[in-house]
Amino acid sequence: MKKALKIGFFPFFAFLFQTASFAQCAMCRASVENNVSNGDTSIGAGLNLGIMYLFVMPYLIAMVLGFFWYRNAKKRKAKLAVH
Repeated sequence: MKKALKIGFFPFFAFLFQTASFAQCAMCRASVENNVSNGDTSIGAGLNLGIMYLFVMPYLIAMVLGFFWYRNAKKRKAKLAVH
């Protein structure tokens, strides 16, 4: 049980305590560079945040579903052991 919790929470904490990442595709990068050359620097930070949000969400959903599956399987196993 404790080992499973450690394995499950490690990726969660790895996402929390990571260094700054810059994830942009080539087209997004060109758009940001064009805006920066025109003097607008605020769009780059928002674009990076949006990309990182889209990157993290599928993994977060998979972790939540895995947690509920594990909890349900544990309850089912305990219920079968009692009967």
